[in-house]
Amino acid sequence: MTQHLVLTVIGDDRPGLVEALSDVVVAHQGNWSESRMAHLADKFAGIVTVEVPLDQEEALVAALQGLSTVGLKVTAEKAVHAAKLGETAVISVMGNDRTGIVREVAKTLSGLGASVRDLNSYCEPAPMSSEMLFKAELEITLPENVSLEALEAAIEDISSDLVVELVD
Repeated sequence: MTQHLVLTVIGDDRPGLVEALSDVVVAHQGNWSESRMAHLADKFAGIVTVEVPLDQEEALVAALQGLSTVGLKVTAEKAVHAAKLGETAVISVMGNDRTGIVREVAKTLSGLGASVRDLNSYCEPAPMSSEMLFKAELEITLPENVSLEALEAAIEDISSDLVVELVD
């Protein structure tokens, strides 16, 4: 029997952090399933899913907490591997950056009953001006009663400057 764990990781960015983390996982017979990691504001931050034998779970969690000695804070949460339900879509959203745009998009998705599976966002200067553009790519699971067209229209209704595209 195994246990799935979701790890959150943060520390001052420097070489060797992923190696230190993966060394601890392997030392406890864990399998690194998936991850999302990034350099954000001079920090190294990430989320990792690991599968570990039940008899190694407590020792792995203790060893992960010991990574604080190398400047890495790790928290572990038990998880259940659940199947996807509903249609999955990937969309990109782009518009003029402003306070609250993520909240507005999230509120619209929630109102449709859509679930965010993955969200990546950033801001960059517009090509022809110094205005900042907000860009996001979202993987979403839609309930059966919501079409891709309805999703696109609902997000575009937030503001006239938002552009939504389906990503193939």
